[in-house]
Formats: sequence, C-alpha cells, structure tokens
Amino acid sequence: MPGIHHVTAISGKPTRNLDFYTRILGLRFVKKTVNFDDPGTYHLYYGDEVGHPGTILTFFLWEHAVPGRTGVGFAQETAFRVPATSLGYWAHRLIEKGVEHGAIERRFDEPVLTLTDPDGMRLALVGVDGAENGKRGGATAMSPQSTRPAVSTE
Repeated sequence: MPGIHHVTAISGKPTRNLDFYTRILGLRFVKKTVNFDDPGTYHLYYGDEVGHPGTILTFFLWEHAVPGRTGVGFAQETAFRVPATSLGYWAHRLIEKGVEHGAIERRFDEPVLTLTDPDGMRLALVGVDGAENGKRGGATAMSPQSTRPAVSTE
C-alpha cells in the first residue's frame, strides 16, 4: 500500500482527547485498544467514516507524561484536508469553541488554518478543492455524524 497507513501521537487525558477530535474536529472514533507495548494504557483510533488506511490518527494516552516539544527529528505539525470552501466555517467554529488558532495563510498555493490541540500538538486544516467529494484520496470529507464539514487525514 503506498502512503502512510496511520499517524500516532501521545496525548494526556483521554476524555479531553476524545472530545477534541470527535466533537470539535468531527473525526470518527474508530476503536479503543490497549497499548501493546504498555498494556496499562489505552490506544485510541480516529479516522474517516469507515476507517480507511491513510485516514487513521491514533493516540497513546499517558496522562502524566511531560508535554512534547518540537525540534529536530520530531513531526512539527499534522495536516488534515478539508473542503477549501469550509475554512471560514472552521475559523468561526474554532473561535466559538475557544480553540487557539492562527490566521488563514497560503502554503503551496492552498489555504491553511493552523491550530493546536489541548495537549499542544500542532495541527493544520488544508483547504483542498474537491475534498467535499472525496477527491484526492478517496475518503469523504463530510462528518458521518452530520452534514457539517469534517476533517480528513488523507
């Protein structure tokens, strides 16, 4: 399979992580397992409406871990695609929900809205023409819970 199967990050409080990624960003909660390397902790999986490979974002939950930091050898930001026409909706939604975010900017000729999750992980919503139709990756960019725009990791 070409491309990335999934991205894994570390998070703190499970309920805060679940609320942010499902209720604010609209990702589907796919499943909860144990962290097989540390069976005393959980591993949460989020993705598109059917859990396509390439749409999965997972978290190991270590509530008392030292907060992460950016630097050499670390991922700096995780990007999600959204319909290009939905960035205004997202900016308003983030304001409404009290989520720290930047102004819409352009990267590689596409509009981008940056934000930070409750644990300090840097995220970007990249406006992509055709994302509302599932183009450029195959996964739909609409939330299965409603008709509002949702993010896609693909």
